[in-house]
Amino acid sequence: MDFSLNQDQLAIQHMTRDFARKEIAPHAERLDREAEYPKQIFDKLAELGFFGMLVPEEYGGLGLDAVSYNLVLEEIARVCASVTVVLAVHNSVSCWPILHFGNRQTKEKYLPKMARGEVIGGFALTEPHCGSDASAIRTTASLDGDTYVLNGQKTFITSGSTGGVFIVMAKTDPTKGHRGISAFVVEKDFPGFSVGKHEDKMGMRASDTTELFFEDCRVPAENMLASEGKGFKVAMASLDGSRIGVAAQAVGIAQAALDEAVEYARERKTFGKALSEHGVIADKLARMKVWVETSRLLVQKAASLHDQGLPFGHVAAMAKYWGAECASKVADEAVQIFGGYGYIKDYPVERYYRDARVTRIYEGTAEIQKIVIARNLIRS
Repeated sequence: MDFSLNQDQLAIQHMTRDFARKEIAPHAERLDREAEYPKQIFDKLAELGFFGMLVPEEYGGLGLDAVSYNLVLEEIARVCASVTVVLAVHNSVSCWPILHFGNRQTKEKYLPKMARGEVIGGFALTEPHCGSDASAIRTTASLDGDTYVLNGQKTFITSGSTGGVFIVMAKTDPTKGHRGISAFVVEKDFPGFSVGKHEDKMGMRASDTTELFFEDCRVPAENMLASEGKGFKVAMASLDGSRIGVAAQAVGIAQAALDEAVEYARERKTFGKALSEHGVIADKLARMKVWVETSRLLVQKAASLHDQGLPFGHVAAMAKYWGAECASKVADEAVQIFGGYGYIKDYPVERYYRDARVTRIYEGTAEIQKIVIARNLIRS
């Protein structure tokens, strides 16, 4: 079994790491503190093609394999998780469903400008009264001539105010549960579309998260993905792939926290010797390293299965569950190693601690991932 990366994967990993350290890292603390959307950084990432990582070359994208794509997300998350979440949502649950479920016209209309980063994509499934229970959404879509009329509200939408195109789930037949859900490509400029309040978040503060409202919002019928009643399938298939991305993001946060903890433990002296020479601290660092590496291996396994066209959803769930758990554990231990300094904003481990927490919630909570894992285990 070969766990090594090929030359192309190593090249993009090293290029991304270099870019992240030079162009993103110097601004990460300020972006978090001021909850500032890093447009200039995204403009540079667009020049590198990172808004079209999963888009084939025929539509102007890079056409990366899943392993390479998740390496990019990990490297950027090591310096600023907020940047990663915008990239991941755009690529995994906006470009990807258009590519795999859109008609030719929809692909040609949206994918090239999304791949160039001219339009940022979002994913609108969650509603105020339902999160994990996606089948309980109340947003509706009724056919009126050659358009669908959408009415409803979405919440916790990444890139809600900065995005231009959203994959929106709505019920075309409320009597059929999840089989009555359809998926639509909705432009921000469509009449009846509006942006609600911006959420003031614990972490990931440089990414905008908002409510969205649809009030008699008219969407062309050709903007439906797949076919009527197939929206739940579109959403779940998109989330399967994006969960690997959340896991990669979690690995990046955990690796950053570990790096800071190791450096601090080498330099900080207590009772006449470096922190790292105390057995209790060495034990923490060893466990942190194991957590990071096991999480990374699960990400690479899920991504590799994805690239081979093999079933990967259950492994993606394991990667997402364990990666998120480990990111929280590693960040927590890093704060503990820093002691009082870990609790103040002068050191980045405080930010990693806050950023790590949401990885156990979005793209499917830890509890939902365990349900997916258990169901697969019982079936198999």
